[in-house]
Amino acid sequence: MSYTIPQLLSMSSAALDDLFRQSPAGEIPNGEAKGTAIISPGTAYSEEVAHFINHFAWQGKNFDAASGTLVNRILPFGLNAILAKVYKGQSWLDQKECIVLDYSSTSLIAHWIRDEVRLIGPQMYLGLVYWDKSKLIHFALQF
Repeated sequence: MSYTIPQLLSMSSAALDDLFRQSPAGEIPNGEAKGTAIISPGTAYSEEVAHFINHFAWQGKNFDAASGTLVNRILPFGLNAILAKVYKGQSWLDQKECIVLDYSSTSLIAHWIRDEVRLIGPQMYLGLVYWDKSKLIHFALQF
């Protein structure tokens, strides 16, 4: 099944977690992905918050599968910053394989952040953001 960003924004946090649990890790992606932060999923505010974050804070990620790294595109002008290591590993949510976006040794700003992503459809990944092992938010990446 394919999912759209509006569908993901309308789902509850528990439904997004279930979708993540049911999805395969997929291959480590390569190239530019448009990002959507999923804050307060399933509420009337989710889409507005996502648009605000996308415009002013975070636009997505640029993956380099060959080097196992990515950089985030941030700020209104899409600055490439905040490097992460990318590899397959065990999810903190369900201990099954996922793609880990690990900032612990690559970023002073985000060293306590860990993202996990899984493939939920063609060119679409669902992600979880952890802050020091506490799950914060969901996000989507479209390639």
